[in-house]
Amino acid sequence: MRFVLSAIFAAALTTLPPASQAMDARFKDTNGDLVADAPTKASEFVDPATLVFAYTPVEDPAVYAKVWDGFIAHLAKTTGKKVQFFPVQSNAAQLEAMRAGRLHVAAFNTGSNPIAVNCSGFVPFAMMASKDNRYGYEMEIITHPGSGIEKIEDLKGKRLAFTSETSNSGFKAPAALLRDKYKMESGKDYTPVFSGKHDNSILGVANKDYPAAAIANSVKDRMIARGVVKADQTKVIYKSQTFPTSGYGYVYNLKPELAEKVKEAFFSFKWEGTALAAEFNKSEPPQEKFMPITYKEYWQVVREIDQAMNVSYACK
Repeated sequence: MRFVLSAIFAAALTTLPPASQAMDARFKDTNGDLVADAPTKASEFVDPATLVFAYTPVEDPAVYAKVWDGFIAHLAKTTGKKVQFFPVQSNAAQLEAMRAGRLHVAAFNTGSNPIAVNCSGFVPFAMMASKDNRYGYEMEIITHPGSGIEKIEDLKGKRLAFTSETSNSGFKAPAALLRDKYKMESGKDYTPVFSGKHDNSILGVANKDYPAAAIANSVKDRMIARGVVKADQTKVIYKSQTFPTSGYGYVYNLKPELAEKVKEAFFSFKWEGTALAAEFNKSEPPQEKFMPITYKEYWQVVREIDQAMNVSYACK
């Protein structure tokens, strides 16, 4: 089953109050690109001796620390800075680290990008893509064989695993879908549980701990390729339209010359033969390079989902 989610959100926007999507008061957006402007005073720039980089906490941080080693070495060489990998354990911790000035360069997951932009001063500029510029993933609702769940309506009265409330595919998109297309309310028609991460949800379904889960299929594909789960341990009852993958960027007040070198590092990185390629080429489409993006264009559908869900971007 596949359904174009944007039609749901377009209808929902006509009936729901607007989400609170205002940028935090300490940021300015004078050019209308929807991300925070760089400071106008040189004294407000940050030029750290050590750049701290974090990858979105969708899977085991210990695994991904090794995956990113080659890129981190390249980032250090290009910027002339020491670079430290920060293994964040949750989306909330990653958002707070950037907001507090402890995180300078990061990949925020799809659903966290708007909050990171508006609350933490994140400036996304890149996304993984194939060599021919294909990108993205789909939200899937999965179950395990023998669960008795064959279609969305069969979720009624059962537990549905989400990842975290900031996740696009792990919560916001499926919750909006169930509410607006299938008239199924969380806590009434099904019981939501939160696993914390996509891999936890996928493993939970594969091991029959959860009857069903909403996940990003790119994560599932990589786990199958690594042999963490077998393809026949799960089955798909819903597949969405394509969404953008994690956004890569830097904090808004990074010294401009340093910010440009960070961008240069992403776009000059040679993927062939690296651990990054070995891991992310497993996705479909394969992720083989960093392509330039703008938050205003590529995250429009995600912002529409957030507005339909009345998500607030206010900092907590």
